Amino acid sequence: MDYRYTVKATFTSHEVAQEWIHWLKEGHCQDVRRCGASSVEVVALDTEQQAFEVRYVFPNRQAFQAYEAEHAHRLRQEGLALFPTDRGITYARSTGAVIFTN
Repeated sequence: MDYRYTVKATFTSHEVAQEWIHWLKEGHCQDVRRCGASSVEVVALDTEQQAFEVRYVFPNRQAFQAYEAEHAHRLRQEGLALFPTDRGITYARSTGAVIFTN
């Protein structure tokens, strides 16, 4: 069953948010796919201004765990070097197994 890894990012600056989205589109999402994710979805949230969720789909928990062990630290460090929290960004992460889809 699919496994989801979600990163929520909230921004105080529209310009920084657009820069971050460009970075996702132009490389980061492809990097995570090369490291085990089967797809990526970026969602602009209606509930909060300048808030987005990046939803990475992994084929199973083991694939996500391999990503975490082998690649996540490096990719997160790259992202935080470009988009540290002192640029007005708040991050939250969550994971979970898909129970069913319809």
